[in-house]
Amino acid sequence: MKALLSTTNDRTLAFLRIVLGLVMFPHGAQKMLGWFGGGGFEATMAGMSKMLPAPIVFLVIAAEFFGALALIFGLFGRLSAFGIAAVMVGAIFAVHLSNGFFMNWMGNQAGEGFEFHLLAIGLALPVVFRGAGAWSVDGWLASRLGRRGDLTVGAAAPQAG
Repeated sequence: MKALLSTTNDRTLAFLRIVLGLVMFPHGAQKMLGWFGGGGFEATMAGMSKMLPAPIVFLVIAAEFFGALALIFGLFGRLSAFGIAAVMVGAIFAVHLSNGFFMNWMGNQAGEGFEFHLLAIGLALPVVFRGAGAWSVDGWLASRLGRRGDLTVGAAAPQAG
């Protein structure tokens, strides 16, 4: 648990995770809730399950929606950032690599390139390796658990004597 929650009071890490969370949230909300022109959970499961196994599609939706929210608040930042990075790597290889590097700004290519995905991975990796940074629930939890001397979930209480 200590490794999962550990972080520093680094404001740069906080900036990276909050920006990544804010950018990914609308994508997750499209897939989960149908917001921002998305199809919602059932339509996303049906559509993406034509390319990927349903459990993977479910994890993609969860990573983009719940992972984005968790990043905004700095809750399980390492895990959330890893989930989003994994989704971005998968999206590159499953869909976007064949379209080249650039996004389709001019509407003259078959689909979107992978530059956005690389940027998201670039925001995620520092959080994966260094933690959620300042103003995070992770930092608060780590400090609370550290004061109690209990950094493992379900650890036995210290024995007297």
